[in-house]
Amino acid sequence: MANSVIEQQPLYTTVPVSSDVIFTVSNDTAVANQTKVKFVAEVHIGSQPINLSVNDDLISTFKTTPNNAGVGIFNLQPIIESYVAADNEAANDSQYKTTTTTDTVKHPIHLIDKFSKNVNLVRYMAIQFKVEFLGATDSAGNQDDNVVRIQDGTAQNSNQFLIFNGYLKYTDVLRIDSDNNFGFDFVDYEPAITFPTANTFKVLTNAPNKLYANIDDYGTIAFLQTNNTDYSNITKAVFTYYKTDGTTATDSVTKNLANGINFTYNSLAERQIGYLGCFPANLRNWSSTFQNLVTNNLIQGSYYTLQIQNGSSQNVFQTYTINIECPDERQFESIRLCWLNQFGVWDYYTFTLKSTRSINTSETTYNKLKGTWNKRKYNISSFRGGKKVFRKNATETIQINTNYISENDNTILEELMNSPEVYMLDGYQNDTAFSALTNYVTPVRITTTSHTTKTVANDKLIQYTFDIEKSLTLRTQSV
Repeated sequence: MANSVIEQQPLYTTVPVSSDVIFTVSNDTAVANQTKVKFVAEVHIGSQPINLSVNDDLISTFKTTPNNAGVGIFNLQPIIESYVAADNEAANDSQYKTTTTTDTVKHPIHLIDKFSKNVNLVRYMAIQFKVEFLGATDSAGNQDDNVVRIQDGTAQNSNQFLIFNGYLKYTDVLRIDSDNNFGFDFVDYEPAITFPTANTFKVLTNAPNKLYANIDDYGTIAFLQTNNTDYSNITKAVFTYYKTDGTTATDSVTKNLANGINFTYNSLAERQIGYLGCFPANLRNWSSTFQNLVTNNLIQGSYYTLQIQNGSSQNVFQTYTINIECPDERQFESIRLCWLNQFGVWDYYTFTLKSTRSINTSETTYNKLKGTWNKRKYNISSFRGGKKVFRKNATETIQINTNYISENDNTILEELMNSPEVYMLDGYQNDTAFSALTNYVTPVRITTTSHTTKTVANDKLIQYTFDIEKSLTLRTQSV
């Protein structure tokens, strides 16, 4: 019997898992001539390119009956999104204050010195489609008219896909071909084999190219790297510091295993998306040049640029400018949030204007006996008796305000409202290399329930207020 035919599959091989991942498969001969026909999808997901001839990466088998048109349609989105997740911790071989990450020495991804591979963000996927029916003949030649089995010789392999923990917005433009294969083209984010004009590609964020941060702020950017050519292969990051005295200084970070991610291209999923620590506190972790600028007050209030280059020293991605603010002049406490963005990596924003903290408490009470009832004599004590608190739990809420911003920041703040993972991120501290780094990242949730997008035309000055609640409850003593 003829192979099954894949009539439809995602148009592009880079696929966000929260979009529809549709496959349509047919076998007209089986549908027309056999009974109890079902289409079978053997789904393989792994951390390296899939070999469909073995079952090493087989995660499950799914079946569907033919529809009225005689084909089977699968939407694998609810299945595959369970196999990728956010990277909260840095990968092995990255560093924090020059201490290398291992299985036992971990640190948050936001604090990395230089580069880091991804851990949970990316996987490979491929599907082998077959057909089963009553009385089919298997590979050993067995046939029984009373048994439903997969018919040998009907296997058809899908393309190999790179799936990652992202989603598509309704405003993202889907492309469709003549076979009704559709998908989102990541051409703007994926360095191509044919290198175009410099500063063309985007890192995995919708943030503007001009960013703002305090001198103590940590943060990363993430980038796709799925091609193995000199002009698309990323080799280093170059920082140019524009000092307050009018001069400049530079730093460059080469991509190699000692700096967190291997130099040579490799098809392992962990190297298809990489992270770069590029905010001021990340540079303070390791860069003596930047540390001297901070010590001599030659950078705060100024800015620096970031350029990610290939082996020919061409700028692969757009140039990013990070302006270093001076929030102490306003005497407001800065609150820095990080959250999971559309691409499954992290965006950051520092709220530098007024913030208001509130403590909400809940308590469990009981009535305590007034005297001592378990001794030879009854004694009266002034602290006994009456209504007492058995346990009190406290939850902290914070109202935070942006500075006056441009419309370019609207998109990432909308993603903040929609993000399932939001954290409050503490700044640079003089801790030791092997400290337990649990004090940097605090889970929070956005309790603001509505968000009105502001524009210059409608509102003149744009400023936003958000309410956040710390997710961890402070439990006090029990009595």
